[in-house]
Amino acid sequence: MKRLIAATAMVATGLSFSAAQADDDMVFVGHLMDITGATGFIGKFYADGVRDALSYINTHGGIDGTVLDSESVDYAYKVPQAIANYKKWRSRNDMVAMQGWGTGDTEALISFVAKDEVPVYSASYSGHLTDPTGKNPKTAKPAPYNFFYGASYSDACRALVQWAAEDWKQSGGSGKPVFSHIGDNHPYPNAPKEACAEYATELGFEVTAPVVVSMKPGDFKAQCLTLKEAGTNYGYLGNLGPSVVSLVKSCDTVGASPKWLANIWAGDYETLKTIGDVENYIFPAMTSFWTDEGVPGMDLVREISKMSDRSGEEFRTHHYIRGICSAYYMKEAMEWAKNNGGITGANIKAGMYARQNWVPAGLEGVCMEATWTAEDHRGINTVNIYNGSAKGGEATVEKVTTVTLPRRDDWLGY
Repeated sequence: MKRLIAATAMVATGLSFSAAQADDDMVFVGHLMDITGATGFIGKFYADGVRDALSYINTHGGIDGTVLDSESVDYAYKVPQAIANYKKWRSRNDMVAMQGWGTGDTEALISFVAKDEVPVYSASYSGHLTDPTGKNPKTAKPAPYNFFYGASYSDACRALVQWAAEDWKQSGGSGKPVFSHIGDNHPYPNAPKEACAEYATELGFEVTAPVVVSMKPGDFKAQCLTLKEAGTNYGYLGNLGPSVVSLVKSCDTVGASPKWLANIWAGDYETLKTIGDVENYIFPAMTSFWTDEGVPGMDLVREISKMSDRSGEEFRTHHYIRGICSAYYMKEAMEWAKNNGGITGANIKAGMYARQNWVPAGLEGVCMEATWTAEDHRGINTVNIYNGSAKGGEATVEKVTTVTLPRRDDWLGY
């Protein structure tokens, strides 16, 4: 506590507290989360994973002795509030990295963090964040300081439609299968929309016009009738939480029953149980599940979980576990930085390129192997695909396949 007070006093008096100075005594990491806003249904789980991981890291020696000072702020999924918090944290001379959350705010901050050299580890998997140099003409902005753990929304959707193409053949479908993107007109569900539609067309799908569904829960029978009239065989769910629950229930009411292809935030036990009754609910995952047995890295996950649940009995979603993976990739990049010039943003970024096929120590079998380079921030291009179902509020999840996507140049940043 004395160290934290001293650091705050230095900011207040205008003195410089640089991570590269002295003994790397303490560095600051900002943490944006949504636990009360439009994505709070899922955001709270990921946020707990990040917070517990940061706490566990500090109680077990920090970054080779360097303390991680952090502040977790619920910005309620409001982009202006996220930007304001980033600027507040940036006024501290010791902020070296940030754990972020949403697509809208992460994309809005791309230029800020590049200029300030602050690596951001977001929970947005927007493909727009994967091109560090602006090599692809489709890339809106180069994103040299943006990282995330997992396949991009675009690549995950590509993997889902690749699975769907094979499923269509195996199920004896004739003619072109029909694919529809379903989601709000918002940066998060929109992120993979064009990229996935292009790949679906390439694979032989008939792609309908996108069906707009609010991120807020509601009566979506009209949208479901649109899907029914279009003959949609595979519907990509771009939203999450209560919105997705409302949509699936509305479609069941009007007899619209495509196979659902959910984005990573819409696929989990909580959503399936809340829907109540559903089949053929296909979604990607990037970690092991809490109930998986024989996974060596789950021992560390369960110890980290005790930071907020001393009993160790609370069920944790794979969103929570992805938060741990994100924090631990940052941790090991910081360790590399400390041994190679000091814990600064630029050195942390360099640390992200120092290894290939990389899994953080202790999380073997939990986090997937990842490789980031100075030319390509698509850390993972392999997608595990699961089939979920629920009956009477009891959910089951079964892995169906693994899809490894090519690193096509035209897919970088898109």
